[in-house]
Amino acid sequence: MSGKEPEEADRATASAATNTNDSVLRLDEVKLQRNAQTIRPAVPTSPTIPPVRKPAQQRPVAGPKTARLKTRHWGVVTSFLLLVAAPSALSWWYVTEQATDRYVSTASFSVHSEESNSPLEMLGGVVDLGASSSADPDILYDFIQSQELVERIDARADLRALWAKADPGRDPVFAYHPPGTIEDMVVYWNRMVGIYNDTSTGIMDLEVQAFTPEDARLLAEMIYEESSDMINRLSDIAQEDATRVARLELEAAVERLKAAREAVTLFRNRHQIVDPQADMQSQMGILTSLQGELASTLIDLDILRDTTAESDPRIVQAEQRVEVIERRIAEERAKLGIGTGDAEFGAQASAFADIVGEYEGLMVDVEFASQSYAAAYATFETALSDARRQKRYIAAHVRPTLAERAIYPRIAMTVALVTLFAFLAWSLLILIVYAIKDRR
Repeated sequence: MSGKEPEEADRATASAATNTNDSVLRLDEVKLQRNAQTIRPAVPTSPTIPPVRKPAQQRPVAGPKTARLKTRHWGVVTSFLLLVAAPSALSWWYVTEQATDRYVSTASFSVHSEESNSPLEMLGGVVDLGASSSADPDILYDFIQSQELVERIDARADLRALWAKADPGRDPVFAYHPPGTIEDMVVYWNRMVGIYNDTSTGIMDLEVQAFTPEDARLLAEMIYEESSDMINRLSDIAQEDATRVARLELEAAVERLKAAREAVTLFRNRHQIVDPQADMQSQMGILTSLQGELASTLIDLDILRDTTAESDPRIVQAEQRVEVIERRIAEERAKLGIGTGDAEFGAQASAFADIVGEYEGLMVDVEFASQSYAAAYATFETALSDARRQKRYIAAHVRPTLAERAIYPRIAMTVALVTLFAFLAWSLLILIVYAIKDRR
């Protein structure tokens, strides 16, 4: 009995444990069924309503032990290091260790022009319709960036020698690679020379870079001198053209005046009259005097007839005097109404009024030709005066400066720009990759 009791006790204990496990399993099944009933929506009995799908079982939230970096995450980090961090570090190393220092010389100047009034405005009040089409700052802006200026300064200062002071093997980005063609020099010139044109004020700011302060100032001074010479050449061309045109106008005015005066001379020779208007005034004075004399004689004749007999010899004498005066008046009137041409030209008789009209027309031509000649002569003298002085010139209010320290390369700005553009390119690449992945 004593040996069976422990065995029975062990069996009872095992049976109780088994019953306990069965009860626990049953309780878990009941809880799962209840949870399923609470989660699962009621299925509609109506055939017209489609059944609601069972929602997908939500995955458990990853804990700190289950979260892991996947391949795509490593790809994003690696691409950031390669496309953003590496270029930024490389640019910082290059501008601090490899790039050659560049010095800057600055200058500011503007183009001034002196405009004079036209002689036609001063003489006759004629409005000058000509408009100046020159834009000197714009012309100068293009000239400073042109191949012509590069060739001129290269002939004076040997740009290749100046730019060879930076080793292209050490600094291949900012240094010049000799010898190069003229086109290569123009491209590098526009990198080293900056010109800024303020159209509102007409002031031009010049910035010249070089590898020594002296070279920078030397190039700035040469640019200023060549620009001044170019403006002077443009002014000389304009003055030569203005002088040539004024000379042609003066010659044409002289010919017109000569022709008008020759026509007046020919008229006087043909009619044997120096001034028809003066002759007409003289004839009118004679006619007026004769008419006054005739009136006085008629009055005397009437008095004699009233006071004396008809046989009085004084009456006969007065009548004869009246006849003579009337005949003379008729002759004078005939002179005023009819003129005869001279034998040299064989001209026919013509009315004196027509002669006066022709003479007045000729005098109008002479007067107009004289005024044209005076205006043309004044224009020519003004053009010559303007040609003797400089009308357009460059005024520098800031002369080329001499730098004491290097300004370029600008480390912070260069690294910031490289980082910004590298980050933008990397962001765009990541967006494209994820957009393609989401469409699959």
